[in-house]
Amino acid sequence: MQTRFPDAVRATQEGTAVERIIRKCVHCGFCNVTCPTFQVRRDELDGPRGRLYQIKNAVETGVVTASLRTHLDRCLTCRACETTCPAGVEYGRVLDYGRELIEQAAPRSPGQRLLRRALREVLPHAGRFALLLRFGRLLRPVLPSRLRELIPPTRAAGVLPTRHHARRMLLLGGCVQDAIDPRINAAATRVLDRLGIRLETISGVGCCGAISQHLTAPDEARNFMRRNIDAWWPQIQAGAEAVVVTASGCAVQVKDYGHLLADDPAYAARARRISECALDLSQVLEAEDLSGLKPAPGTPRRVAFQSPCTLQHGQRLGGVVEGLLRRVGFELLPAADGHLCCGAAGTYALLQRELSQELRGRKLASLAAGAPALIVTANIGCLAHLQGAAAVPVRHWIELLDPGFG
Repeated sequence: MQTRFPDAVRATQEGTAVERIIRKCVHCGFCNVTCPTFQVRRDELDGPRGRLYQIKNAVETGVVTASLRTHLDRCLTCRACETTCPAGVEYGRVLDYGRELIEQAAPRSPGQRLLRRALREVLPHAGRFALLLRFGRLLRPVLPSRLRELIPPTRAAGVLPTRHHARRMLLLGGCVQDAIDPRINAAATRVLDRLGIRLETISGVGCCGAISQHLTAPDEARNFMRRNIDAWWPQIQAGAEAVVVTASGCAVQVKDYGHLLADDPAYAARARRISECALDLSQVLEAEDLSGLKPAPGTPRRVAFQSPCTLQHGQRLGGVVEGLLRRVGFELLPAADGHLCCGAAGTYALLQRELSQELRGRKLASLAAGAPALIVTANIGCLAHLQGAAAVPVRHWIELLDPGFG
């Protein structure tokens, strides 16, 4: 794609990088084939190629319109287009640049700003979110169905292991996951304990920064990142093997710390090191001997796996979880269009409700086609979103290997 970025933009490191990325685009259109919003709307402006062109045009002309905001807001940031693109276009990086450009050049309405600020003030803060969720669960019986589906039932974490092991890894507890489903991190801790690895939660670690990042608050996101790095760093220096992340959406963010803090002289080196030792939970188990892991009695064996976009496109780990589950005896039922997003996409399910529900309906129909006893996934956002309308239970895949499954 030909570009004519202004000299003022080319003078910045990010502007130069974005122009280089856009120039890689060869107009092939393969990205539209795997873009969820293009599949639903059939509008070129709601596909990756069209969004790239709109961002390019806004940079070159200096004209930022409400239409551009609408089409960028509809993007799920699923990055399926990056997996498909034969030219290696880093679409997600251009999208972040475009969204920041819009926020600076054409501020949102007061109502929109208030809503997005409210999400940023609640979701990344574990204590605030847990309090709000408890209140919602009290009111759940009297709420309308569209609100009731947003509030998951209470689940207990179960008993945590207390054994010490020579090997230890650090766990990203996150912000919303433990409140929505504390059994996920607990199950991961129990499974790794059986493999001779102690999984430790470090005080001071919180949100990975992804929520703020995707709500176009990059400075706030970097503050979350710095806090986590400060908390983890002494443990890394003391010999912790890795930072383990059980939510694939958070894993993408932590693995990107090195890039996102590259221009921070006080944190760049440590951020790069944290990114290097960050592992999705599936990567930890893939490297271990699983012969001693057997599903607990009563665990369903016929399951459908929903591979989150952040796992297969963001981390490029498609097929890893599926391989692990087959290794320990599960039958994974085929599901059509497994590359397409379920519609959760962080806060997308709250901000783009109509599109989100359309995508969820399509995903659940695909997953249900083989009549699974259970749907499993690798990201808390996908889990909560699908669970709101699924006919069978939805769980995190690590629970299938948990001796306390139930």
